[in-house]
Amino acid sequence: MAKCTHYRWAEIQPEAMNPLVDRQYLTGVNTMLARIELKKGAHVPRHQHFHEQMSHVVKGALKFVLEEGEVMVREGDVLAIPPNAPHEVFAVEDSVALDIFNPPRQDWIDGDDAYLRGAPETQVK
Repeated sequence: MAKCTHYRWAEIQPEAMNPLVDRQYLTGVNTMLARIELKKGAHVPRHQHFHEQMSHVVKGALKFVLEEGEVMVREGDVLAIPPNAPHEVFAVEDSVALDIFNPPRQDWIDGDDAYLRGAPETQVK
């Protein structure tokens, strides 16, 4: 049986994905929790994955571009993204989001997440 583990975000080194996006994450048996800081103007390019994702905006505002249109997700809001749904994100304010993934993102664990790395776009669309 797996044991319970207590974490503190302050003790997890943020990973700079690019100059406008920092990421921290924790992995459980079946779930991953990520804390992502996005500076105004940050862009997460269009992508999709087989993981179910729940994105909770803790601070700021993020514009998600989805197949069904655009949705502004503001502080206190949660967006549920089903598996394989294409999406991209624009930070319209300095923001912090908590993202839950099931199953855990093995591509992140392996560092095979090039879509998040590199030079960001600085203009919010």
